[in-house]
Amino acid sequence: MANVIIVGAQWGDEGKGKVVDIYTEHAQNVVRYQGGNNAGHTLVVGDEKTVLHLIPSGILHQGKRCIIGNGVVLDPKVFLEEIDGLKKKGYLQDDSQLMVDGAVNIIMPYHKLIDIARERKSGAKKIGTTGRGIGPTYEDKVGRRGIRFADLLKPETFKHKVNEVLPEKNFYLEKFLGEEPLSAEAIIEEYLGYADRLRGYLGRASTCLDVAMKDGENILFEGAQGSLLDVDHGTYPYVTSSSTIAAGACTGSGVGPHCIDEVIGISKAYVTRVGEGPFPTELEDEMGERLRAAGNEFGATTGRPRRTGWLDIVALREAVRTNGLTGIALTKTDVLNDLETIKVCTAYRYREQLIEEFPQDLDILKECTPVYEEIPGWQCDINSITEYATLPQKVRDYVDRIEAWTGCPVVLVSVGPRRSETIIRTNPF
Repeated sequence: MANVIIVGAQWGDEGKGKVVDIYTEHAQNVVRYQGGNNAGHTLVVGDEKTVLHLIPSGILHQGKRCIIGNGVVLDPKVFLEEIDGLKKKGYLQDDSQLMVDGAVNIIMPYHKLIDIARERKSGAKKIGTTGRGIGPTYEDKVGRRGIRFADLLKPETFKHKVNEVLPEKNFYLEKFLGEEPLSAEAIIEEYLGYADRLRGYLGRASTCLDVAMKDGENILFEGAQGSLLDVDHGTYPYVTSSSTIAAGACTGSGVGPHCIDEVIGISKAYVTRVGEGPFPTELEDEMGERLRAAGNEFGATTGRPRRTGWLDIVALREAVRTNGLTGIALTKTDVLNDLETIKVCTAYRYREQLIEEFPQDLDILKECTPVYEEIPGWQCDINSITEYATLPQKVRDYVDRIEAWTGCPVVLVSVGPRRSETIIRTNPF
């Protein structure tokens, strides 16, 4: 039995969906433990691409139990649309394969409206939110004003909670944000319309996972976003509103930390970021455009072009430490196929000082410039290679350098978008 956490080791969009999909072959349970439909995991099976926003990536495998843990925030409309899309493709034929914890907080219409209006009002100081209502929903959760998945399935409870909270939301929308007020009746009618379809998915993650562990089953915990977007340890305030590091898997699903065996961090062979915030190795030139085009770097959720840059070892070491990584899964290595020279940031320069640890102070980070080492590129196509030993020596040298710089083994190398285009060096299960 093994329990493995998968986390993003950068600013998100590292290719977690593919890695989770591969590791799911060895697990009986896959758990999503934080975030909402601001995440987008893209999976390619054969020639078919599937983008998932809420449902764990393990749903593409028959017979796997997929659990949405209490740490997630859920938009019921998006959730049901995702279910319908999967069923049309032949997946999720057995609804018992999917479960939602009753403590999951529900994204309401006022959350989305507040999210969008705030960004508009912030102007140049905007965070770069997806506008999906994620942050305002987490605010209400922490403020003890949230509406939970289980509440939605009890009509009288749901009506009471909507009528209790909406006057405050409407006051804020009208008086501060300049938006039109929302109708309680319209919200109640729409959301109770989802309840009957949602009822069959109600469960409790903590007890379900406890039974699975006692039965000797493997569990894979699937994170969303990336470590540098963690609400505590990321580039605050340019972060998401949940705990994206490995510790969030425990609080977001109701298991103890002693239950975790391995933590695998997903890192691209370069770096991308969506939204606002500091990005020391960002390339705002022809090379940045080249990486964006070669890597198809456009958000799976929003379609926004991603900012691109060279691999940042300072930031990656931060992810190794805060997550307690036991392995790194290196993705999109093939995007660098044509490059004669590859740069890697091994330190920052802040004024006259050399920095090798990721600054917590955002004002310092904004002034940091990368210190690069140059590595020869391999300049050949590696997509069809299936054994690590047959990779070009220059690719293996790149991997060796990453391991030496971070002190963490690279356990997987992705050489293309398909399942088959993956080299597993060490299986955490």
